[in-house]
Amino acid sequence: MVSTKTYPLSTFTTGETVQLERIEIEGTLKRRLLDLGFIPGAIIKVLQKSPLGDPVAYQVSHTTIGLRREESSKMYVKKVGDDVG
Repeated sequence: MVSTKTYPLSTFTTGETVQLERIEIEGTLKRRLLDLGFIPGAIIKVLQKSPLGDPVAYQVSHTTIGLRREESSKMYVKKVGDDVG
């Protein structure tokens, strides 16, 4: 079953797979994230946290991207099955 409630991307842990619903970031950073594949509907996998917990590596569109908590906490996603992506 797919959840309909959204949560900040920063709340998910290594190995979880989520689907991006919306980004609440403005300006140049939002444009850059969109260009990298962080578009609504994109499947994102949480790969690993750095030793100090920030940033975190995410996989989207066959690309690995490191995001700080400040950024990932403004990206809202819903949990999807681990067999997706």
